[in-house]
Amino acid sequence: MSEMTNRTRHPEHEAEPHPRRWLALFILLLAGFMNLIDVTIVNVALPRLQASFEATSSQIEWMVAAYVLAFALGLLPFGRLGDTIGRKRMFLAGVTLFTLFSGFCGLAPSMTSLILARILQGFAGAMMMPQVLAIVQVIFPPSERGLAFSFFGLSAGLASVAGPLVGGLLIQADILGLDWRPIFLVNLPVGIVTILAGWALIPPMPGNRALSHDPAGVLIAGISVLLLVFPLIEGRGFGWPAWAFIMVAAAFAGLVCFYVYERSRALAGRTQLLPASLMANGGYMLGSLMSMIFFSGVAGFFLVFAVFLQTGFGLDPLWSGLTTIPFPCGVLVASFVSGRLRGRWSRLRIAAGAGLLIVGMLGMIMVVAGVGDTLNHWHFVVPLALCGFGMGIAISSLFQTVLANVPPMDAGAGSGALQSFQQIGSALGIAITGEIFFSVLERGLRSGAASHVAFVEAMGRALYYEIVAFALVIVLVLMLKRPAEYGSHGHAGPVRAEG
Repeated sequence: MSEMTNRTRHPEHEAEPHPRRWLALFILLLAGFMNLIDVTIVNVALPRLQASFEATSSQIEWMVAAYVLAFALGLLPFGRLGDTIGRKRMFLAGVTLFTLFSGFCGLAPSMTSLILARILQGFAGAMMMPQVLAIVQVIFPPSERGLAFSFFGLSAGLASVAGPLVGGLLIQADILGLDWRPIFLVNLPVGIVTILAGWALIPPMPGNRALSHDPAGVLIAGISVLLLVFPLIEGRGFGWPAWAFIMVAAAFAGLVCFYVYERSRALAGRTQLLPASLMANGGYMLGSLMSMIFFSGVAGFFLVFAVFLQTGFGLDPLWSGLTTIPFPCGVLVASFVSGRLRGRWSRLRIAAGAGLLIVGMLGMIMVVAGVGDTLNHWHFVVPLALCGFGMGIAISSLFQTVLANVPPMDAGAGSGALQSFQQIGSALGIAITGEIFFSVLERGLRSGAASHVAFVEAMGRALYYEIVAFALVIVLVLMLKRPAEYGSHGHAGPVRAEG
């Protein structure tokens, strides 16, 4: 046993909790917030972008889709690369490139160059984001991880609202006559501060050079994710042709090939992109599936609700963002509750959070059904606050429960895979919810229904997917076993009772 311990021992896992870990967490959250807000802030500027470049609708779609695709494709390989060369180094490199490519986006002279810059920005985001969760998993002791992870729920909720708010304010201000460009250029000062503070505050994390690279695994996983995400994003625009379903089927076949290949590397004693032990770990894989379904409901909701408010009832981007403020307020309250609970009752909190989201969505359906020719944003306060509270209660426990099955030496790969599931879930939710919303809307408008009536019907129908998704999360929670807690050397040990 001592020989095995010596082989797997890693300096960063033996150190006492870092004295500046909470300051380091703030820097990690700032980087994560910058990435999350960039996803939402762009939606506000799409009409201005289209007019500025005289772009086609296809180009506008790709400007959004390119980032999601690049981000999803890069998470797994960059997560493992962080384990190999060092997570701090990879995190700082990712933030640096993300800041640089944000500048490229803001200065893009054409739509083609903007799409290319968005692809590069997505890969840079994939470099830094797996390191965020992996670093937290390592620098915080188990007793503090629940509180640390609870702040990610708050950050996600704030970013979902701050994006439209900041985007609307920047476009409305028309700083120096730059029109939409400040929505990207605003990342420059934030990125510079994050780089400098991260260099000073995040503890050194040397990589494990014993881990070899897995280029074939990267290729198989990348192609499989691309085959799955591409039709989910583009399928509706092409009317869901046969090739979209063929690509999805091929993606699942590719994932099977990926598992077989990674298992063969494990049997040969070679490093895997995603450890075969994790893919064989029912708790980790079930939790990742649960994460995918959970985020499919969240992403799909915010897409159609923004369209409902702005296009359906004429709210400008600023007022649209203000209408959703109760959601992050609910997340904020839940983060404090989660912090006090720490790691206790994690599975119960996931189920309770999903249940509150269902109640909130049912409330949204009732409010939407009562909307006439005018919309009163105050009616959305209670259901949105319930949804935000439910998300805040569930999200930290969800991350903690899934990653509790990951030994520290594989934290980067496990974190990257978890976030890949999130991104695929987001694409899935946007595809399904968008298909329901826009098909019902188009059918209503073609039948001669008034615009407001058609939007109300479409929004009400789309919300049913969210209810089904969160109900499925509750079912999966009941199937989860209590996760093992890993000791300082990466070996599974008894779960520590807390509280």
